[in-house]
Amino acid sequence: MILRRTLMGLAGAAVAGLMASAALAQEVTLRMHQFLPPQANVPKLVLDVWADNVEKDSDGRIKVERYPSMQLGGRPPELMDQAIDGVADIVWTVVGYTPGRYPRTEVFELPFMMTNARAMSSAYWQMFEKHMKDTEFKDVHILGTWVHGPGMIHVNKEVRTPADMEGLKIRGGSRTVNTLLSKMGAEPVGMPVPAVPEGLSKGVIDGTTIPWEVTAALKVPELVSNHTEFEGNALYVLTFVLAMNKDRYEGLPDDLKKVIDDNSGLEFSIFAGGTQSDSDGPARQAAVDRGNNIVTVSGDDLQAWRDVAQPIYDEWVADMNSKGIDGQALIDEARALMEAYEG
Repeated sequence: MILRRTLMGLAGAAVAGLMASAALAQEVTLRMHQFLPPQANVPKLVLDVWADNVEKDSDGRIKVERYPSMQLGGRPPELMDQAIDGVADIVWTVVGYTPGRYPRTEVFELPFMMTNARAMSSAYWQMFEKHMKDTEFKDVHILGTWVHGPGMIHVNKEVRTPADMEGLKIRGGSRTVNTLLSKMGAEPVGMPVPAVPEGLSKGVIDGTTIPWEVTAALKVPELVSNHTEFEGNALYVLTFVLAMNKDRYEGLPDDLKKVIDDNSGLEFSIFAGGTQSDSDGPARQAAVDRGNNIVTVSGDDLQAWRDVAQPIYDEWVADMNSKGIDGQALIDEARALMEAYEG
């Protein structure tokens, strides 16, 4: 009888131990939601790489389910709230889809501010940690911050000067870009990037502002045959974040938090921005191969565009000051950090 009880006790302890081990090794499933099709450059070359590394480094304990093209529902401007509310565990989104909500990020969207996507993505992460983490982004856990390569204009007529933009309906991706379009005399149309192909094909818009790298996935060179790019500093860029539900992150065991942390932050942000920028070349070549007309604004011809853009700086600084934010200090800091990176 004593022996039987002893054996039963040992068996029970063994089962409890196995259950505890299973619980420790239990897989965590994270749902990652974003707005582009899976074959586009960002999902394929950035988000999938991040997710694959997290799965590998966690020895399979973390599984990242990927939901492209808004498969979990909603519209692209709702992605940030989906991360905050837990509709998705992780989202990738354009910050400018929610105009004015994350004001400090707009320093990186100012016209002719960006020279190098890696340098600006580095500055963005550093300034996020210093100025944004505990302010506008306090309700979400940010995994990466970056910008794309040089933004440019794709349109149904040749554009060489700001005057050529007069009256054109152009899709803009953020408040700052829309302000720039207005100052050129164009009519800005707020539209998430997945809607661009339909907008062009139906004549809702005459053109769009996007970087080269996403044009292939959206088939833009098949819908318009004129492209205007800029030598040197970019006409504009948009800011992105990879954001995670804060409670979901905090609820992870420490070792899995470390896996997430080790694959996020400064180095990942630089990688993401650089990868997007590096994808511009092949996409541009595809437009060249189609025989499309590519205008490169350079030299003295740049000044007319810069003159149109300059008032945006003064207006933005005044707007930030009205919110209790030192806008000029943000501009100066961003430029210094980019120069330090490139130096």
